[in-house]
Amino acid sequence: MASTKRFAGLKGGLRKLVSFASRKMRRRRGMDGAPHVHVPQPDRRRRVVITGIGAITVLGLNTMDTWNGLILGRSGIGPITQFDASQLPVRIAGEVKGFDPTRYVEPKEARRMARCSQFAIAAAQEALERSGLRIGKDVATDRMGVVMGTALGGYEMSDNGTQEYRRLGWRRASPFALPAALPNAPGHHISTRFGAKGPLSTVVAACASGTQAIGEAAEMIRNGKMDAAFAGGVEATVIEPAIVAFTAMRVLSTHNEEPEKAQRPFDATRDGFVYSEGCVVMILEEYERAKARGADIYAEVLGMGVSSDAHHIAIPDPTGSGAIRAMQWALEDAGLTPDQVDYINAHGSATPTNDVLETMAIKQVFGERAYDIPVTSTKSMVGHAMGAAGAIEALSTVLTIRYGIIPPTINLHTPDPQCDLDYVPNVARQKEVVYAISNSFGLGGQNATLALGKVVS
Repeated sequence: MASTKRFAGLKGGLRKLVSFASRKMRRRRGMDGAPHVHVPQPDRRRRVVITGIGAITVLGLNTMDTWNGLILGRSGIGPITQFDASQLPVRIAGEVKGFDPTRYVEPKEARRMARCSQFAIAAAQEALERSGLRIGKDVATDRMGVVMGTALGGYEMSDNGTQEYRRLGWRRASPFALPAALPNAPGHHISTRFGAKGPLSTVVAACASGTQAIGEAAEMIRNGKMDAAFAGGVEATVIEPAIVAFTAMRVLSTHNEEPEKAQRPFDATRDGFVYSEGCVVMILEEYERAKARGADIYAEVLGMGVSSDAHHIAIPDPTGSGAIRAMQWALEDAGLTPDQVDYINAHGSATPTNDVLETMAIKQVFGERAYDIPVTSTKSMVGHAMGAAGAIEALSTVLTIRYGIIPPTINLHTPDPQCDLDYVPNVARQKEVVYAISNSFGLGGQNATLALGKVVS
């Protein structure tokens, strides 16, 4: 009898313990409405590194030409040539010059592809060659993934298809117009071209797409869902509908007379961003595998933070709370403190509101130390490439870590009293950077921040 009572008591105690643990877990997950409490756990995730980068940008048709343009402070902005913009208030953009898709795909195939997919294949090919990774040998085909970001994808193909139908009738319409226009087409073409049969994903998050795509690819590698990936962002829609729409929104610069001076982040005379295009693709790999094969490692992807303003489709939250959360969560994910960050690659869009809000958010996250951290806007040179912007800025941040050179924010001559941080005006700066973050804040209240760092064995 005593034994039975002890057993009953033990069962009662276990039930109480299980009930307590269950309540604690529900509180942690927010299931019972209680505040979310973060409980730090040992980081058992796999490490993720960048071993290859490919680029097609307004500064060059490869990574090093793009990088050299950035550190020299060269602008890639000029008059629009892809359509007749002579009757528009905005007649400038960032256009990729001299790109020949037939260097990468057969002419017939190129005609069936959107420009963004052509860019994606070219950048992916360079990234893979730079990485030295052999798909099917160093990594199994079904362990190689693709995560690409874009805002508009091949939008121009559907627009062209509509015009063709109206001119020639539906029987003569191209059957390739719609598939080529799909946002997932760039990722599909990379996957098919290089035999990457693992996870295939497309991030459509406006101006934060490229940043979030790199972060999500890293997360899948960390969690063991794949061992390596193509990851980046692409945009190629310097087309009339896009320019007209953004002009109507009054967010584009009208500094047509001197295009190279039009994009002026953090400057008191800024009047909006310059619409642009481009693509950056990176090869991400699990660290131990990359190290074992002797890969040349550029940097490590340490963490990402993603948040929503939940405020307005086009106007950012005036408190900057979404941007603040994205930066804080990226640092938390990376296991970094604000004191460890050596450099910030800003969203820096050059709109009057966004630059002030980003400055305010950086101060909120980093406190007084914000004044000691170099902050630059890559967009000052390449314009705003929408879904590709974050990936281009990640390239700049990674190579800053690799080479110890911080590209400048060009066209910054008239300080804005509300934008009072160290924006590295006009001239590049040498500085060792161990840890950095890269911000992307976009339409729809999409916020994403990457934390990147030098590889420490």
